[in-house]
Amino acid sequence: MRDRGWWVTVALGGALTVMAGAFGAHALADSLTPRLMAAFETGVRYQAWHLLAMLGVLAWRAARPLAGQRLALGLWLAGMALFSGSLYALALSGLRALGAITPLGGLLLIGGWLALAVCVLRAPSGGSDPG
Repeated sequence: MRDRGWWVTVALGGALTVMAGAFGAHALADSLTPRLMAAFETGVRYQAWHLLAMLGVLAWRAARPLAGQRLALGLWLAGMALFSGSLYALALSGLRALGAITPLGGLLLIGGWLALAVCVLRAPSGGSDPG
């Protein structure tokens, strides 16, 4: 199976996203300030959206592997780790200094989307577009 490691990573990331969301909703809801709770929820939301994007790229890659797809996947994975991870750590610890890491993760997430755009623009034409 092509990209088995990526598929496993996304599957485990999905499980982690559900666990983080449930943990936030049930275990943290009464113990965090509204601002820290919002930060935690933002981490969960961005992680979920980028895992869905990774699933889409993996499905696309299974049908048509192109240079740049793995770069987008890698940037999104690193971006989620830094962006969502720093928001989780910030919410759980209250250490504001961890918030300095979040923008770096955001830049990696943006970089993944830009890498995907370049991948599409550089892809050879697959024939005529029926619609």
